[in-house]
Amino acid sequence: MKRKLAYMLSILLCGVFLATGCGSQTTGAGSSNVKILLSVNAIDDFRQTLVDTAQQEADARGVQLDVFDAEDNIENQVEHIKKAAAEGYDAILCGPVSTDTAVELKANAGDIPIVFFNSCPNEKQLSEGQYIYVGSDESVAGQYQAEYVLDKFADRDEINVVIFKGPKGHSATIGRTKGVKKTLEASGKKINYVFEDYANWDGDTAGEMFELFLKTGSKADCVICNNDGMALGVIEACKNAGIDLNSLPILGVDATADGCTAIENGDMAFTVYQSGSGQGKAAIDAARKLISGQSVQDIEGAADDGLYVWVPFEKVDSNNVSSYK
Repeated sequence: MKRKLAYMLSILLCGVFLATGCGSQTTGAGSSNVKILLSVNAIDDFRQTLVDTAQQEADARGVQLDVFDAEDNIENQVEHIKKAAAEGYDAILCGPVSTDTAVELKANAGDIPIVFFNSCPNEKQLSEGQYIYVGSDESVAGQYQAEYVLDKFADRDEINVVIFKGPKGHSATIGRTKGVKKTLEASGKKINYVFEDYANWDGDTAGEMFELFLKTGSKADCVICNNDGMALGVIEACKNAGIDLNSLPILGVDATADGCTAIENGDMAFTVYQSGSGQGKAAIDAARKLISGQSVQDIEGAADDGLYVWVPFEKVDSNNVSSYK
């Protein structure tokens, strides 16, 4: 409910920032005069949690954090970055609409440091002390999903796998899918990818695709989804088809409230918790370090090269799901 109220508030505030997307502004109570602009690619439950935590951290530290929603529009996001440069912001937090625009975003930011989040640009676009990434190591999420499947089918020599992926080119899509395949294939079992396609994080799309797959008569032993939303769409399709979900493990990522409820109800087998609150806090911590000219390496989870701050994933199943609701 708290997330939904925050989301509705962000909708009501749309339009206050010319035509460049939805924005909200809160000024911290301190006197540091530090200003940070946050441009999020698009608001969903996970990103709302990240933004809310970043706002709370900024307020607690007396930092002004101004939040803008690019609404999945590259032009909107470029305008946000131009605003940051024109109005003398000290740092930018950016969930890029497309990682292909990293060069353009950096150019428009001028000398302002950028903390990227949610979707990771190519490492060539990162630079210690200036352009870094805060997030979770996406391949680990896929690894955890694959490990669950391998444990589930430990007595099988062959496994038929369905994979639903996020948007093509998204760093989470690439990392999670690679993590799944690398771990499955390292097991020595015969892995058959009987269906694999991009459902773009969308449950309805995944559900419709799975209904088409069922019409082929092909056998699936498990369905691995890059996020909970797609997993829930597949679950709905299975229920409509009368499929026993105890015999077909469906796996997601994010441990959303709906995903956790599905695990409690026995509909979804497994998910991976991605800490939006952890990423929001780390993003503010990292931005403050860059503003002061310090290294991020003393932040928990920072990589040795100073380019990344990793917030760990956590496994979630029926045994521990109550801790994540």
